[in-house]
Amino acid sequence: MTNSALPVLINREAGAAAAAGFGLSQSVTTAFAKAGAQVDVQMLAASEMDEAIKRAAASHRRIVVAGGDGTIASAAQLLTNTKVELALLPLGTLNHFARDLQMPTILDAAAELAVNGMASPVDVGEVNGRRFINNASVGLYPSMVKDRDRIRHEHHVPKWLASIPACWAVLARLPHHRMRIDTGHGEAPIVSPLLLVGNNRYSLQSGSMGSRDSLDAGLLSIYAVSRTTRLGLLWFGVRAALGRVSQTQDFELVGDCEAVTVRLSHPKIEIALDGEVQRLSLPLKFCVRPGALKVVRPSF
Repeated sequence: MTNSALPVLINREAGAAAAAGFGLSQSVTTAFAKAGAQVDVQMLAASEMDEAIKRAAASHRRIVVAGGDGTIASAAQLLTNTKVELALLPLGTLNHFARDLQMPTILDAAAELAVNGMASPVDVGEVNGRRFINNASVGLYPSMVKDRDRIRHEHHVPKWLASIPACWAVLARLPHHRMRIDTGHGEAPIVSPLLLVGNNRYSLQSGSMGSRDSLDAGLLSIYAVSRTTRLGLLWFGVRAALGRVSQTQDFELVGDCEAVTVRLSHPKIEIALDGEVQRLSLPLKFCVRPGALKVVRPSF
């Protein structure tokens, strides 16, 4: 490993990065200079990120990756089970992973942490060899993401705006999947419009709905939404947004495990990994890789 300038690899197409525009590179350079580091800032297209991460990881012990959850997940795919430390600049739209790690969102503070913070191991989820940092889902969500991205590209509208007609289109179809789920105690048949497998446990409590207290507990969490009508699913969405879901009434299955196998009658299925849709072969074999990714994070 070399002691040359710290690589800062920015996905210029990520939400906050795209909004910041051409001045972002200089702002990042200035923030890292305040933190005492010389940096090699690279403004990259999303399609260029993987190659840039590979090059930087080959010659540096620590690299900085800037973008949203999809960008960080791509980095995790390459850096899991390596000695390379991953520092983050949360420059996506939602930044779920960074928020659950309580990463600073102000650029100067994020740069200070990236330069002088300590790295600690966090877990990574995996399904059929593909890694995820937040969650993987089968059913409604992958269908909505596909429709949303199609609408975005056809009409050149923001992600949030494209999500509205995409949600209505998916609700009109309302697919229910017949699955067989095995968490190590034998297969259980389940019918659900949405199965979510999380990297560690997500909260269902009001005020913290959808967040994680830990990313190093060495487990997966499973949530299979109960079969329902379109109106019932809309009402579920409202209550979920308010943190008022019922574990017993709204979910067919809720639980924790270290591995799970999901079988369906199809040979392949579309699955969303940290919001990115991929088509994988069945069965889906999920596992957790405890402490497999070294992330620079706040210490409390």
